[in-house]
Amino acid sequence: MVDDLEGLPVDTVSEQVNQDKKKSGVVRFALDLLETLVLSLLLFVVINTFTARIRVDGHSMEPTLHNGDYVIINKMAYKFGKPQIGDVVVFHFPRDPEQEYIKRVIGLPGDEVVISNKQVMVNGKILDEPYIAADPNYEYRHVVPEGTLFVLGDNRNNSSDSHNWGPVPLENVIGKAVLVYWPPSDWSLIEHSSPMITP
Repeated sequence: MVDDLEGLPVDTVSEQVNQDKKKSGVVRFALDLLETLVLSLLLFVVINTFTARIRVDGHSMEPTLHNGDYVIINKMAYKFGKPQIGDVVVFHFPRDPEQEYIKRVIGLPGDEVVISNKQVMVNGKILDEPYIAADPNYEYRHVVPEGTLFVLGDNRNNSSDSHNWGPVPLENVIGKAVLVYWPPSDWSLIEHSSPMITP
């Protein structure tokens, strides 16, 4: 049997090299796995810091959103700005904070909201709302308290909203709905255009 330069048999050296390669491969795999886990955790934390996801449950926001739609929420939207009339927002239901609701902002703090003759008026001006399912068939009048929002569903006559249970405290707002991401047939950006106000 031929000896190598260190006096070890060639087959012994080859076996040692193979073992070292195996150990190196295992270490490399473990490091790659650890790196993937750390990056995944970091990505998860970042995504959940800036966004949230909810499932629409019910028909109160039709035709804008449908039962079963999955929506991405921008949690940072109101950290640097304020809600505006026309925004679609997600919030903790005031009567049961464990529940999350999604509605459209109609009145801001201090606004007078009047629903009469199948029209919604804010501070005496009629909202032009092409996004609603049908004109409201109920009457309502309310001045929005400071620190709250007045919200309605786009499906006005089939929605549990501020005209039933009152305004939403600003601290209950989770964020602004931005995108329907599931099912693919409903994929779309959510429109937040302010409804045109007519005299």
